[in-house]
Amino acid sequence: MFKFLHAADIHLDSPLQKLERYEGAPVEEIRRATRRALENLVALAIAEKVAFVLISGDLYDGDWRDYNTGLYFVSQMAKLREAGISTYIIAGNHDAANKMTRTLRLPDGVHLFSSDHAETVHLVDPDVVIHGQGFAAPAIRKDLSIGYPPAVSGYFNIGMLHTCATGREGHEPYAPCSINGLLSKGYDYWALGHVHQREVLHENPLIVFPGNIQGRHNRETGPKGAMLVTVDSKGGSQADFCSLDVIRWVHTQVDVSAAEIGYDVVDRASHQFEKLLEESQGLPIVVRVEIVGTSRAHAELAADPERWKNEIRSVAIDSSGGRIWVEKINLHTKRLIEGDMKKVEDGPVGELLKLLEEARSDSIRLKMLCEPLQDLLRKLPREIKNNADGMDLNEMQGLEDILDQVREMLLCRLMSKGNAE
Repeated sequence: MFKFLHAADIHLDSPLQKLERYEGAPVEEIRRATRRALENLVALAIAEKVAFVLISGDLYDGDWRDYNTGLYFVSQMAKLREAGISTYIIAGNHDAANKMTRTLRLPDGVHLFSSDHAETVHLVDPDVVIHGQGFAAPAIRKDLSIGYPPAVSGYFNIGMLHTCATGREGHEPYAPCSINGLLSKGYDYWALGHVHQREVLHENPLIVFPGNIQGRHNRETGPKGAMLVTVDSKGGSQADFCSLDVIRWVHTQVDVSAAEIGYDVVDRASHQFEKLLEESQGLPIVVRVEIVGTSRAHAELAADPERWKNEIRSVAIDSSGGRIWVEKINLHTKRLIEGDMKKVEDGPVGELLKLLEEARSDSIRLKMLCEPLQDLLRKLPREIKNNADGMDLNEMQGLEDILDQVREMLLCRLMSKGNAE
């Protein structure tokens, strides 16, 4: 029996651009996260006494700012070598875009597969054969797996491939391949990379995307890590996910249907934050919050969204001891229609509401309404324009949200006691 680790898409020192636009963002913690996740990978390999480590592409994130990124990687590989653990790497599309990797020699114990053709490496104790080919250019559109050789009899055969497989949303269609094509090679395990969401494409033999080892933005949510693969004496394999991330990105939805006032909404968000902390295994979390539901509190939220977003941010800081950073808050509640509101909808105010609703459902008219605001937006101070919760006149969802806020502000004023009389 032996074990190995399958990781991919480390994106070491990923630049994580535009974090500064978010007030209170733990910028340095997030920027260091990929390094700390790599340290966790190395520590796990040593603790589990694995035979070797596989990195299936995108070790780096394009050109380095300086050589410190490469030197840091060498220092981590030296720890594996001292533990008697070899590392096998194929270049992904981001690695192929990095000119410096071609001039920095890799340390002993690290093998980088050829990018010109499929290469085979034979290991002894354990009896393993690893087949792999890296990217020679940033964009590879052909099926690289076609050139891989058939399995070598008497060995545990592993194929390493950086690929979109049959295509995955949010990922470039690089090195596409089919599951049947991979199975035709007769390998015992396919170690894939490129797709950042963990996915098992086939059970026996295993064909696996481990996902990346550290989420880098709000589209890379949930636990991130690598697969610890155990191979038994008969050649059967089992892959277990091991989390390695040090900061976790989360999307959460808070249903405030029963909320009467704005502070009820804040309380419900606070309870949700407490639950998220329990589920995060002690890790700090970056949260995108969506407030939903048909609620009596809707008018209060919509009339002063900036205030209530900051009330929610405040309770996140207070309840978590700084372990939660709220990246963005979307208010998607709806007004609870009651008797007084039904009467209003039959009068002049109702006519105005109908006009607003027609504009909301007509993308052309909605953009025309916002055109006069573009010049005003250009004159706003930079700190307001770059605010994460600021208005975005270029996205339909942003335009609809603005119109919803306008609707509620008008209702609050038109239905006030003074105007009602």
